[in-house]
Amino acid sequence: MAKKHPNKLSGDVHGEVARRFIKHDQRYTSQRRLIVTVLSASDRPLMIQQMLKRSSDAKKVLAQSSLYRNLVVLEAVGVVQRIFSTDDVARYELNDDILGHHHHLVCSKCGDIRDVRIPDSIESSLDSTLTKIAKHSGFQLDQHRLDLIGRCSRCV
Repeated sequence: MAKKHPNKLSGDVHGEVARRFIKHDQRYTSQRRLIVTVLSASDRPLMIQQMLKRSSDAKKVLAQSSLYRNLVVLEAVGVVQRIFSTDDVARYELNDDILGHHHHLVCSKCGDIRDVRIPDSIESSLDSTLTKIAKHSGFQLDQHRLDLIGRCSRCV
């Protein structure tokens, strides 16, 4: 499996997710826990087939129909977000506020998406610039997402 996001422990992630389920009067089932575990261990947003494979690699059974149903619930309680690439295939990842703010490198040829974190000083400068742009347009900026689109090392 790919490496975990830095600065977050599994217990912290599962604790936060459990709190969100309680807040929404939902159950944090073993299937949902497995999906969160698979997503938190990845360094990129995952497609459905990738999640199924990684769950079976972990010796757990995750049915495709169950995965779809549980992803809907995970999105509804604010745990998972759906990301679309240049290939229009949905990928899923844990929300930024669970694993930490990051951006994406998106391959315009194969559609692969990788997480990328930028240094805090650059992030702060970027946030300030985007806030100014939004304000100039009469827009209140709550957050930002940045996708860098190009070609991955396999497609160059």
